[in-house]
Amino acid sequence: MTLARSRLERALLAWRGTRGRRRERLAAALDAVLPARAADVAFPAEPARTSRIVVATYNVHKCVGTDGRFDPDRIADVVAELGADVLALQEADRRLGLRNGLLDLERLARTTGLELVPVAMRPLSHGWHGNALFVRGGAVRRIKRVPLPQAEPRGAVLAEIDLPAGRLRVVGAHLGLLKRSRRRQTAALLAALERAEPMPTVMMGDFNEWRPGRPDCPLAELEPLFGPTRQHHPSFPSRRPIFALDRILGWPIGAVEAIAVHDTPLARVASDHLPLKALVDLAVPLPVGTVEADAAARRD
Repeated sequence: MTLARSRLERALLAWRGTRGRRRERLAAALDAVLPARAADVAFPAEPARTSRIVVATYNVHKCVGTDGRFDPDRIADVVAELGADVLALQEADRRLGLRNGLLDLERLARTTGLELVPVAMRPLSHGWHGNALFVRGGAVRRIKRVPLPQAEPRGAVLAEIDLPAGRLRVVGAHLGLLKRSRRRQTAALLAALERAEPMPTVMMGDFNEWRPGRPDCPLAELEPLFGPTRQHHPSFPSRRPIFALDRILGWPIGAVEAIAVHDTPLARVASDHLPLKALVDLAVPLPVGTVEADAAARRD
């Protein structure tokens, strides 16, 4: 604690002696100490996780950073920082033409151990409608593509995975910009889980919800199943995060033990979103009955 305090004091002194925007200088000073120490506690090293895994979601903005450069290797380096066992990416493919995937999958597997889940329908794509899933050290049992109603084509991807820590169902999604579209899309996501076999479930992605907590918020439809959706983890824009557009939700409630924004100098420039990661306990007791039945009971 003495070391941390001295580092913080030195950082604050350095900040006071420079010119510039106070908010940015103070944020830089605090980021030098506090987030790293908090992450060490909330996200233990892999040998100490037992039944816990790290999941992460990241809108990579087609690998174009806030400096305007297209740099897939920079995105891969941010992914390596996450240390994730399961990863959901949004905007992982080109938007037009053959919709080619943008990352070097061999390099990613070599540096992180993450392997692409085969959700794509096009031979050169990483994902479906830009949504890609990756897993480290697991076996994929089932895959499902979930069309999401929208003026422009959107979709979500679902996979059921056997991991060394246990079984997991993961849903990766990128919701629309219009509130009425997000309302229909959340209904489609819930319908995809109807009569689902009980297993720990994580739904994550870029939900594009700018004003959570309002009575008419489309994400409220997810709360009977996943619990409160109003999360205070701003991830957009990456240079100065204000909006919590990215979400990680878990079922049963309590499976997600910790959530953190991955805010590093590299992440701030690699994409216009910051990654979000969570610690998930796969040994959490499951309610009796289907996922749908548990949601209905909570709704009543």
